[in-house]
Amino acid sequence: MLLVDLATTSSALATTRSRLAKRALLVDLLRRTPPEDVGIVSRYLGGQLRQRRTGLGWRSLKALPEPASEPSLTVAGVDAVFEQMSRLEGPGSVLSRNALAAELFGAATADEQRLLAGLVTGELRQGSLDALLLDAVAEAAGVPPETVRRAAMLAGDTEPVAVAALTSTDPAAALAAFTLVVGRPVRPMLAQSAPDVDAAWASLGAGPVVVDSKLDGIRIQVHRRGDDVQVFTRSLDDITTRVPEIVEVVRAMPAADLVLDGEALAVGPDGRPRPFQETAARSATKDAEVAAVTTLTPFFFDALHVDGTDLLDAPLLRRLDALDAVAGPSVVHRLVTADVDEARSYFADVVRAGQEGVVIKAADAPYEAGRRGAAWVKVKPRNTLDLVVLAVERGSGRRQGTLSNIHLGARDGDGFVMLGKTFKGMTDEMLRWQTERFTELSTSDDGWVVTVRPEQVVEIAFDGLQRSTRYPGGLALRFARVLRYRDDKSSAEADTIETVRALAGQP
Repeated sequence: MLLVDLATTSSALATTRSRLAKRALLVDLLRRTPPEDVGIVSRYLGGQLRQRRTGLGWRSLKALPEPASEPSLTVAGVDAVFEQMSRLEGPGSVLSRNALAAELFGAATADEQRLLAGLVTGELRQGSLDALLLDAVAEAAGVPPETVRRAAMLAGDTEPVAVAALTSTDPAAALAAFTLVVGRPVRPMLAQSAPDVDAAWASLGAGPVVVDSKLDGIRIQVHRRGDDVQVFTRSLDDITTRVPEIVEVVRAMPAADLVLDGEALAVGPDGRPRPFQETAARSATKDAEVAAVTTLTPFFFDALHVDGTDLLDAPLLRRLDALDAVAGPSVVHRLVTADVDEARSYFADVVRAGQEGVVIKAADAPYEAGRRGAAWVKVKPRNTLDLVVLAVERGSGRRQGTLSNIHLGARDGDGFVMLGKTFKGMTDEMLRWQTERFTELSTSDDGWVVTVRPEQVVEIAFDGLQRSTRYPGGLALRFARVLRYRDDKSSAEADTIETVRALAGQP
């Protein structure tokens, strides 16, 4: 398949707001894709290269050659060039990589250059979200969407599922072959948000619920087969070699095969959680000195597999029985109750203990891997949103020489809508870090406001929302302050303007 076919569809996706129209574009392209190119095309439609690292970055693309007047590139040929780049190392690799990039971009049309640049930087602005792509794969293959979604959950990836659905003579059978495999991470189940315990309780309906303590750590998924233990993050990255203390805990559990879901965090001598930055720093490095100072402690809240038995479709209470039997003291503290007053009291106790809040869960719900399902609802003691930094202002006075006041945006369709600004809550260390970070992300600078690529997610606390004619979303944050930067989340995972409006009580 010619790359121009994919680039044309990508450009059309970027200018289309209707989900139905986007899906129709995706279905049309997928049906025209030769079987041998389905893997590459599905990966590119998802906004990713197949290679984790190519050595290219935003700075490498600042001076592109003039675009070609006629298309000639194929998707397979482009993938081969990026694969060649990913294998370059040692003396002369930079020059070789730059030569390959110049040749590739010089052979690309303007639309193809936009596509390739977006894939290299991870910022392909086309609104082709993974859930929409999976629905398009289902329609193109003529199978139920839930079949494709479940396969993708269990595969932890869209590409192999698209290949199975679109190249097999029996798509249903090919998709059914994706099962939970110990050692292959599944997409984690996610929680919706509610402003308070009462709202979460009402959303779950009648019946007992499980109220989990919500820990301020990093999400982990552990897999054990015999003595072989692997630890994966929320984004399914393998961090096993960085966290030997977690491996040791899991290896000591009384089971041969395990898949458990949980959190890991640094805990102080008093049992209270240490600042999240310490947990994040520890999980991101293998540095022996850091490891000697900070130890991560795992706490598990779900069991997906125990000794040959898959538990994904089992009710939560049954999964918790299995978890308690193997994880013992490493289980997240929880309350099972049918009394909302008891849930409110437990929430207050958890917050006093220094934790983030609670996650209230339907006791009979299965584990819906990869979905932000209605069966899990998180409640925090303060209003918080995960927003994206759209621009940053130069500091003055004591903050002279830094990039200080950040402009905050929520996701709105394919773009972002601004909700306000803040410099509250920033430490000197944070100011130094963000000055460097946003200088790297800069796309324009008028001498006062530096516009940045919308990539950095920041967790913001605020006291409320008010109507605003200043901002296009019609709402503004009241007393916004920075809690932390979220390097574990992409801009595609930031909160939406719909979520913000719901918190404000707007339809």
